[in-house]
Amino acid sequence: MRLPLKHVALLVALSLTLWLVPVKIVLLWTDALVFLLVAVLLFSVGYMRRRPHLRAPWQQVIRRPLAAASLVVLGAYVVVGLLDSVHFREQLAPQAGAENPQAQYSVEVLSLLDLLATPLRTRLEKSYSAPLAARLYSKETVTLADGSTARIYPRLQYGGAHLDDPDTQRGQDIAQRSLTALLLGLLAWAALVAAWVAWLARCHGHGFGHELRIILRGEAELPWRSIFATLGVLILFVAIVLKLGIAYHLLGTDKVGNDVLYLSLKSIRTGLVIGTLTTLIMLPFAVLLGIMAGHFRGWVDDVIQYVYTTLSSIPGVLLIAAAILSVQVYIANNPELFETVVERADLRLLFLCMILGITSWTGLCRLLRGETLKLREMDYIQAATAFGVGNFKIITRHILPNVMHIVLISVVLDFSALVLAEAVLSYVGVGVDPSMVSWGNMINSARLEMAREPVVWWSLVAAFCFMFLLVLAANLFSDAVRDAFDPRVGRG
Repeated sequence: MRLPLKHVALLVALSLTLWLVPVKIVLLWTDALVFLLVAVLLFSVGYMRRRPHLRAPWQQVIRRPLAAASLVVLGAYVVVGLLDSVHFREQLAPQAGAENPQAQYSVEVLSLLDLLATPLRTRLEKSYSAPLAARLYSKETVTLADGSTARIYPRLQYGGAHLDDPDTQRGQDIAQRSLTALLLGLLAWAALVAAWVAWLARCHGHGFGHELRIILRGEAELPWRSIFATLGVLILFVAIVLKLGIAYHLLGTDKVGNDVLYLSLKSIRTGLVIGTLTTLIMLPFAVLLGIMAGHFRGWVDDVIQYVYTTLSSIPGVLLIAAAILSVQVYIANNPELFETVVERADLRLLFLCMILGITSWTGLCRLLRGETLKLREMDYIQAATAFGVGNFKIITRHILPNVMHIVLISVVLDFSALVLAEAVLSYVGVGVDPSMVSWGNMINSARLEMAREPVVWWSLVAAFCFMFLLVLAANLFSDAVRDAFDPRVGRG
């Protein structure tokens, strides 16, 4: 497959940039698997585009306005996750007077997302601060200029630091910045929509005005109105972050002064990794064993049923806790294998995905077994068996294509369940490493914050909103996939 010239130029520019910048690339296990998954996904998209029978159901999915809007939201999450999957360590300045100094690198592992969010990452406060606040959330005893002491709410070091008198100026400053962000966001959105409509008009051979009227009336092949509206909301969010999130802590800070918006963005990668990698680990077990049980029956069916029935009888939390404890013991006994804390946390994340995949394939396996038992009695499979066609060809050519709708539906539904499962497991202490940022760890930390007075609510709300939006978009998209690929549902 030949790459377009612009793609080749982009790859060459990226390679030269990484070679010239004094950093050490850090390739984590989950990073490698994430980019492998992206490569497989791109290959699959190219494969399905060349086959009308595979392209038609996906076209039906994209034509649904809710599915198209959900895909835009999922795409935004994926972009953030990919930016957070390119890790490196910065080179330290050489020591003065050293002869032939060797390159030394920082122990802190950063990502491209960390670079883009440097103002959010580096502006650490002393402790809690509410969203858009200019003072700490709790009173402290401070010494005044005249030598006396008083209990006051101290000023933040970064949030609202540009204000001389935050008590009187903060409201007006927030309103002005919000209005500016709204105007800039609308201008950027209008420019993007205009460029997009002009490109569509050129592709279809229409004028700009004619193409715009088609889109506004909802007569276009794709639901561009829903896509443009969702893009507008995302652009406005980015504009607000750029205008308000730089001057204030948009979602407040946590106990140690970290920006909650930055923590919420960093948690996206953890949720995506658990949702996608766990599904990929689960699929081979479920598809292979489910089809084998339904097709061969007899003792093969009995053994597979015994395996997944036994596995389903064991509490999943116990298996996860045992696996995580084993990983912790291995890491503690082999510290020389891990240069940074991030690598240790990544290994724990990888094993968590593996154990979740091993314990969650039983449901799909049951579904595939039942569907295969029905399919093997169909006339065309009975005819293939009578003509002496081998079992492998029957499974790959007749059974597997006819159960793929169940696989696709289960994959998109399980993704949402696994994202939520990470939050629950981290809440009970057997999830990702405590040093890794995730929505589960944020919710776990919020337990004590909700019990204090005054209540610190913004960490819990931020984690809930980011996780809710991802799960909602995935569920809406999965509904469209189910309607398009389920043969029992009428094609509209």
